[in-house]
Amino acid sequence: MSWGKSSLGEKQAAVRPRRRFIAAGFLIVVLLVFWLIAGTSADAEESRGQSSPAPSQTPAAAVPTPPSLVEPSATGNPAPAKAPAPVDPSPEPESAEPLDRQEPDVAALALLETLPIKGRAPKTGYDRDEFGQAWADVDRNGCDTRNDILARDVDSPTFRSNESCRVISGVLQDPYSGRTVEFTRGQETSALVPVDHVVALSDAWQKGAQQLTLEQRTLLANDPLNLLATTQRMNSQKSDGDGATWLPQNKSFRCAYVSRQISVKAAYSLWVTLAEHDAMERILADCPDEAAAGSTLVEEPLAEAEAPAATAPAAKAPAAKAPTGTPAPEADNAPAGAGPQPAPARSVNCSDFGTHAEAQTWFEYYHPTMGDIGGLDADGDLLACVSLP
Repeated sequence: MSWGKSSLGEKQAAVRPRRRFIAAGFLIVVLLVFWLIAGTSADAEESRGQSSPAPSQTPAAAVPTPPSLVEPSATGNPAPAKAPAPVDPSPEPESAEPLDRQEPDVAALALLETLPIKGRAPKTGYDRDEFGQAWADVDRNGCDTRNDILARDVDSPTFRSNESCRVISGVLQDPYSGRTVEFTRGQETSALVPVDHVVALSDAWQKGAQQLTLEQRTLLANDPLNLLATTQRMNSQKSDGDGATWLPQNKSFRCAYVSRQISVKAAYSLWVTLAEHDAMERILADCPDEAAAGSTLVEEPLAEAEAPAATAPAAKAPAAKAPTGTPAPEADNAPAGAGPQPAPARSVNCSDFGTHAEAQTWFEYYHPTMGDIGGLDADGDLLACVSLP
């Protein structure tokens, strides 16, 4: 029995190390399995990380690039892009600066374009009296307008003794003809050097002067800008012609003449006809720098005159009142360009008139065609009965 027990113990002792070896081997196997599983999982995770698509992102084109990062083009280095300025849906157009018609440096050609172009109004109602007293002293210098113009336009003027107004002699370089004319005051000689209205009064009447006041028309008739001394022959040829129907014989003076007409019409807000405008434009095309001139009597252009309605003829002005014993001139028989007038029933003298203005009205009506039939102009200065008040 003792042997048996001993053998059993030995057997058990032999089995223990083997069990330990098996347990250790099993443990190693388990560890190897865990290591393999862990390695396989890592490889699978890495494989998934390489093959899986990237998460969805906003396309690069949709992201605006900051202006400062814009690459310069091959042709230059443009300035960084800027946000466009807000646009005014209804911008106000800038108005052109109005042309100052009295500015002395303005070109006559430019001033011409400011004049209205209209048709000629009826001459009905025209009378010299509508332009006030002839040769009125509008500048209040103590001299009548005719003598002012003679003193201005003739060379080497001489004056009556103890007077500074009445020109008794001088030499005129006629701008219209280019001729040299001797002026001598006298019954037969004074009329040889008349003073012409550059814009004829009847022409002015038909192109806006009807709408001016009597005072404004008086300024127009006595404005030095609108007056030039000339010869009787040139004055008769011109009559009441405008730039489309008459130009000076002296071609070198045509630019200055047309410029002066434009300046007068601008100052007194008169208009031109289309033919007149085109004729003036043709003349000034040869002298585009010809300067206009301002009036010394009108500081600013008068309010523009309105043309009378074509369907409503202007009212006929009453005939001028003639002195007692003389026929009254008919309104339709205006002296300017109307031809010879009927001779008065009798000649008159200064005692038939109450004032110088009345005598002058009668004298100016008959003198252009009949001469001084009443003997009212004793010294030939075209002023009648200057002794009257």
